[in-house]
Amino acid sequence: MGSADDRRFEVLRAIVADFVETKEPIGSKTLVDRHNLGVSSATVRNDMAVLEAEGYITQPHTSSGRVPTEKGYREFVDRLDVVKPMSSAERRAILSFLESGVDLDDVLRRAVRLLAQLTRQVAVVQYPMLSSSTVRRLEVVGLTPARLLLVVITDSGRVDQRIVELGDAISEDELSQLRDLLGQALEGKPLATASVAVSDLATHLNGQGTLADAVGRSATVLVETLVEHREERLLLGGTANLTRNTADFGGSLRSVLEALEEQVVVLRLLAQQQEAGKVTVRIGHETEAEEMANTSVVSTAYGSSGKVFGGMGVLGPTRMDYPGTISNVAAVALYIGEVLGNR
Repeated sequence: MGSADDRRFEVLRAIVADFVETKEPIGSKTLVDRHNLGVSSATVRNDMAVLEAEGYITQPHTSSGRVPTEKGYREFVDRLDVVKPMSSAERRAILSFLESGVDLDDVLRRAVRLLAQLTRQVAVVQYPMLSSSTVRRLEVVGLTPARLLLVVITDSGRVDQRIVELGDAISEDELSQLRDLLGQALEGKPLATASVAVSDLATHLNGQGTLADAVGRSATVLVETLVEHREERLLLGGTANLTRNTADFGGSLRSVLEALEEQVVVLRLLAQQQEAGKVTVRIGHETEAEEMANTSVVSTAYGSSGKVFGGMGVLGPTRMDYPGTISNVAAVALYIGEVLGNR
């Protein structure tokens, strides 16, 4: 790329940085005063004219400065060479805060609260997707001779507890056999495979006495648990942050809030995240949702040992601190994966 193009990009980068900070259109004199661009005001004015002609910046009002367009933000993000690094103390604080979560729900609640505070945007985290989860362990606890507690624990940290009412009381020996049979059918299998295995087990033992009846009743409860659509759940945090930047949404804040409430659009965006550690930035109309036309979504996937559990990210106005937001989203996703993977 020629030196003139490089210089114009530096002008664009300065406009983006100043507009994100001040919310005010940026003029050539302001750029020369605030940034060491190494050229005259006349050159900066010429560069701004070229950038405007090419669609990277626009003039919102007559006799005002310029603001970035979606195309300008995209160019800025695509050419980010340095993302704001976190200090070791900040990283330790994030990990410690998430590790203090008592279970999956608590870890995810902490994650959205933390991410909303760090970015001052709306944070969203998708519950671990069933399609990518494996049964780590099944606990079978006899509450009474005719009542059981089943506890399903997945590798993504999900814990489900279900009560099984038996038709007849079972002995301690039969309870031990039931525990072994169900454990062999489920443990170490993806949830979809596990649901088939436990159904097959119940069919195979059908009509073979009290133990078979206990297996059948347990299988019915387990299948309902294993195929429940938990991946359609989102946790949101920091929705009130949107009201700090009402003007950035061009009068469409209500439609943004409705999209968040319905969750469908956000779930679709998060579902496209298939690689942990890779951060995706969708700006304005790139979200492919008219109600989100004035927003940007910075998202990634979280997981452990190469397995993706779900998607997460932040939503805010296109006037966003992209380097800082990308860094924060990547860091929180990394540590959610570590915490859940080690449980």
